[in-house]
Amino acid sequence: MKDAFGIPQSLLVLGGTSEIALAAARRLIVRRTRAVWLAGRPSPALETAAAELRSLGAEVHTVAFDALDPGSHEAVLGKVFAEGDIDMVLLAFGILGDQAHDEREPVAAVRVAQTNYTGAVSAGLVSARALQAQGHGSLVVLSSVAGERARRANFIYGSSKAGLDAFTQGLGDALYGTGVHVMVVRPGFVRSRMTAGLEESPLATTPEAVATAIELGLRRRSETVWVPGALRFVMSALRHAPRSLFRRLPL
Repeated sequence: MKDAFGIPQSLLVLGGTSEIALAAARRLIVRRTRAVWLAGRPSPALETAAAELRSLGAEVHTVAFDALDPGSHEAVLGKVFAEGDIDMVLLAFGILGDQAHDEREPVAAVRVAQTNYTGAVSAGLVSARALQAQGHGSLVVLSSVAGERARRANFIYGSSKAGLDAFTQGLGDALYGTGVHVMVVRPGFVRSRMTAGLEESPLATTPEAVATAIELGLRRRSETVWVPGALRFVMSALRHAPRSLFRRLPL
């Protein structure tokens, strides 16, 4: 169960090598979290991440999980929940893709959509049902400000995040009053492996800053978290900009 400040004792990370997710796990372990499941494709990186978290004092397990195999999600995640209550599920998997390449190769574009949206819908619903069955817990979903309005530079990725964001908000409404807390996290440009080599956007942030925002959101039982907070106002202005003007902006 969570403590009075909303910090979970147990954490399931979907996307176990995500830099943001691992930063959040480290922060939560320092606060209170004692059991962590890292779900992802088996790899040396997943085992290294598990070893790092164990060094902080947590009991850590790795789970073979593939976002692109929705048919396996119920069985894989069901085994984790069968081990005992999970206080928090952090849905953190996703890929950026390569916009220029993916426009020319529709199969690659579909992979972005299937990972970021279809896989997340499946894993999110399975996790939500399990949390509801136990009567408590939080589902935290990493979305992106890119989903607020599709930009020419990354509309394939942005559209997948727009779908994920809308799905998560609707799921939160469906679970309202059940004891399950759903929180959407909308970071801007995050300095990470995924964005290495890309031109940095204004108000860029770090995995550690997103982790801090996640913890604060848990404590406040927030439904939506922007990182950094100023992006809420920036994206509101961009969302309402006339399309003819939006096209000309250097975005």
